[in-house]
Amino acid sequence: MNHIVKPYPLTHPYVLEFPQASDMRGHLTYIEPSHDLPFLVRRLYYLYAVPPHARRGGHAHRTLFQCLIALAGSFDVMVDDGFAVTRYTLAQPTVGLILPPMVWRELEHFRPDSICLVLASDEYDAGDYIRDHEEFRRLAGVTP
Repeated sequence: MNHIVKPYPLTHPYVLEFPQASDMRGHLTYIEPSHDLPFLVRRLYYLYAVPPHARRGGHAHRTLFQCLIALAGSFDVMVDDGFAVTRYTLAQPTVGLILPPMVWRELEHFRPDSICLVLASDEYDAGDYIRDHEEFRRLAGVTP
């Protein structure tokens, strides 16, 4: 069960910037999920040591919300809502990409030092994944 915080439906990916505190000791970025995200975080994981030519993702979620953050390095995220494809480059630890349900995603072009943090609205559920792009397009209402 997703724990949605914001009262409006989120149907499109969007970028948000997290607060940052800086001084001569360095930078600190913080996320207060109940204020900064449109969902409560029930799971987090991170991708690292991804080979430069490897792709991650290649699926959509039926109900899961995610926020992707490049903690180090950079990578590209291609998102497809069934009607338009948009490419985002994540390269700063102060920026998150919100991915609502029913958005196909592919992550690629990882730099060798990249770390991708994923904040998710629910625990892992294999049944929530849509791993076939044509099935995703049918469920999104794009193809009959």
